[in-house]
Amino acid sequence: MNRRLLLILAYGLAIALLSYGVWRQAYTGEVARLAERGQADLALAGDRLTGELRRYRELAVLLADHPEVRALAEGSGEAVGLEALFLRSADKTGAMDIALVAPGGRVLAASTGGAGYRAPFVGRAFQGALDFSHAVDVGQGRRAFAYAAPVRARGRVPAAVVVRVDTERVEATWRGDPLTVFFTDAEDVVFVASREELVLRRRKSGGALPTGYPEGALRDFLDHATHVAAGFEIWTLQGGPYLPAEAIHLSRSFPVVELTAEVLVDTLPARRQAMLLASAAGTLALGLGAVLFALVERRRALALRLAAEAVANARLEARVEERTRELSQANDQLRLTQAELVQAGKLSALGQMSAGISHELNQPLMAIRSYAENAGLFLERGEPGRAGDNLARISELARRMGRIIKNLRAFARQESEAIGNVDLVGVVEAALELTEAKLRTSGVALDWAAPAEPVMVRGGEVRLQQVVMNLLSNAADAIAGQADARIQISITTDRGRVRLSVADNGPGIAEPERIFDPFYSTKEVGHSEGMGLGLSISYGIVQSFGGAIAGRNSPGGGAEFTVELDAAEVEAAA
Repeated sequence: MNRRLLLILAYGLAIALLSYGVWRQAYTGEVARLAERGQADLALAGDRLTGELRRYRELAVLLADHPEVRALAEGSGEAVGLEALFLRSADKTGAMDIALVAPGGRVLAASTGGAGYRAPFVGRAFQGALDFSHAVDVGQGRRAFAYAAPVRARGRVPAAVVVRVDTERVEATWRGDPLTVFFTDAEDVVFVASREELVLRRRKSGGALPTGYPEGALRDFLDHATHVAAGFEIWTLQGGPYLPAEAIHLSRSFPVVELTAEVLVDTLPARRQAMLLASAAGTLALGLGAVLFALVERRRALALRLAAEAVANARLEARVEERTRELSQANDQLRLTQAELVQAGKLSALGQMSAGISHELNQPLMAIRSYAENAGLFLERGEPGRAGDNLARISELARRMGRIIKNLRAFARQESEAIGNVDLVGVVEAALELTEAKLRTSGVALDWAAPAEPVMVRGGEVRLQQVVMNLLSNAADAIAGQADARIQISITTDRGRVRLSVADNGPGIAEPERIFDPFYSTKEVGHSEGMGLGLSISYGIVQSFGGAIAGRNSPGGGAEFTVELDAAEVEAAA
């Protein structure tokens, strides 16, 4: 029990480590994806701010070149008409106010009538450059951007057109945006933000009050902790319901507006996705552990049951081993019996052909004796030429007897060689020599055109010769006594297979489906010494070569047996 408890605790710890690893990997990947999207959102926010301010910059430049503006700057125009122009322009563009300011900050004309108007610092405008600044209006307490365009007249800058933009007008389009974006100046003061909670908060604490901000306008920044994940700065802060509790902090400088854009990308989607994957991995591992535990418990139960059955299994195995030994011995005896049966079939065939073979051997012997006596007489008469002719005939007859005896010896022996390449034409020729006497005695005409080249097949020469002799002998018995008895032999090749066909013009096959059954015979009792095993033996022989043998009734009458074997070239290629 202690060991099992330790294993369960160890597996639980492994699941916890696995879940944490999956969470960490998923969180890192999701943070990188959110950061990439945040960079795009940050660039878009900066472009929106610069695009919003660009039209007010262009307004300042256009008004600085207006004739009435130049006239008042030179001291020849009227302020009333110009203030009306500034008011119309402010109403149409949404500017906070527009004013014409002389050096020293003196207001020549303003859209507000000049009452209580304080011009921002516009020193660079009087130097001939376009000036830009941002500040908090002391009187109204409103944040504003200001563009100051120089008014040039007679080679000097007597005044500048100042266009101020209310920052809240720019922020109005961001209020419903889920992204938290804010812009800080060089003093780390948040001047523009999509969240009111961040406006006019200073990232730095202490130090002198920055220029452009009245006393008491700035607040300390929200407390937050930072750490690094996936190479990005992560903020953890308490800023209320409209600010993320944990966010990726990204920043990008925009020198055109002299501000730095910063964004807080909420990591909640990354944490949710990581937690989901970690939970799935933990659940899967827990389920797998439960399955493994169940399997282990089942295995223990099986082990206990198997231990109880060990003695019975040992007895059963002993009985199986004994039975296997008996079956092996029986199989050996069966193979021996089959070999003896094949040999008996050959000897039976030889017995049936013994009379014809004896005649085939006796006839050349009688002729040899006659030719030998004649050769002696011719030598006595002094006719050596005619004596040589008789001796040549004796040599030819001896060669013929040698071939017959050789075929008999080969046919009668036990073939033990493995399957090899055999010339099917030579096998047929040897079988015909052994059955020639029987075919001639039975008055059978032979239709056989031997191919000019050897036809090599896979098989055993002696066993294949026995098959051909069985087919020839059965065909001769079937057509014995017919006036036009004929046997046709042919060899064809098709797609790596060789087909040997032996057909006769006899009465055909009475029961084609039984012809290969052992001890089945259609011959009359006492007709021959056949045992009804010839075709059964032939079937087994051909099957052992990987071939096929079949018998059927020909459409034109008679029976046809075919033997199909693998061509030697196909086997060699394989």
